[in-house]
Amino acid sequence: MARWTWIAVGGALALAGCGGEKAAEAGRVTLPPGEQLAVTLAETADMKAVGGEITTRDAAQALARIPGTLVSFTVRAGDTVSRGQRIGMIIDSRLGYETSAAGAQVAAAQAEAARARGDLARVQDLFNHNVYAKARLDSAVAMARAADAQVAAARAQQSASASVAGQGAVLAPATGRVLRADIPAGSVVAPGMALAVITAGPPVLRLDLPESLARTVHVGSAITVAPQDLPEGSRQGQVTQVYPAITGGRVQVDATVPGLTTELVGRRVGVSIEVGRRKAIVIPRRFVSTRYGIDYVNVLGADRQPSAVAVQTAPASDPAKVEILGGVAAGDILFAPGRAK
Repeated sequence: MARWTWIAVGGALALAGCGGEKAAEAGRVTLPPGEQLAVTLAETADMKAVGGEITTRDAAQALARIPGTLVSFTVRAGDTVSRGQRIGMIIDSRLGYETSAAGAQVAAAQAEAARARGDLARVQDLFNHNVYAKARLDSAVAMARAADAQVAAARAQQSASASVAGQGAVLAPATGRVLRADIPAGSVVAPGMALAVITAGPPVLRLDLPESLARTVHVGSAITVAPQDLPEGSRQGQVTQVYPAITGGRVQVDATVPGLTTELVGRRVGVSIEVGRRKAIVIPRRFVSTRYGIDYVNVLGADRQPSAVAVQTAPASDPAKVEILGGVAAGDILFAPGRAK
């Protein structure tokens, strides 16, 4: 009888053990394939949204050097020119008369020089025969030299007049694209008038910042162009120059972005610029899903079950990441379904 009692007790214990294992297996949750991420505070760039303008490092002006009439102008806005290329011609009819007058003065000076040389030759002959004194010879020599000097001066004046007329050619001061050329041929121009504006140097983003950011922005600060303003190519760049002058409470900053072109010089774009460093929660964008305009992340609870939590996000300096402003805290475990990265 005792033997059968021990058998019954052993069977009951075995059944109890099997039931406990099944209950444990029922309580254990198996996560689908995916990636887990522990939320931590990390140092990130503090970005500020500002406006920028696509321009070039410099802009050269093609100026009129003489007064006159612009008889030809061969470029228009958008054309590409090379440095030293003639793009227009200015003619002043008065310069022609001045050059003719200078030529007449040269002829008169040459005739006077020929007469002085002839007088010198006669005086020299008479001096050799002891007819004239040495003082008379010295006077004739001085007059001949003065006449030669008058010839040189007249020729120099003629060359100057001709060179001024040659300055009527309008030359491109730099290699680049013509931004503005709105003076038509036939117009009367004055010296120093800008006939065309030409790009010079590589394309840059020129930012106009408040003077309060002058101490926080420096060469090397990161910038990010808004995706809608620069949809193709790289949108990441950095500050290359901070201008030392502050005008009207604003400071100008130049930044470069790879692949930036001068096709639309003067276009305004949205830019985020680094103004410092701070601690923040930054996670890869793939951990965030958007439903009905609200951003969610999957947070693993104590039972290892993922639950959707609404979060508030903001763009980060890296386009592949987002900053979490609220909804999760450091120490939470995020889960992204799919193949682990």
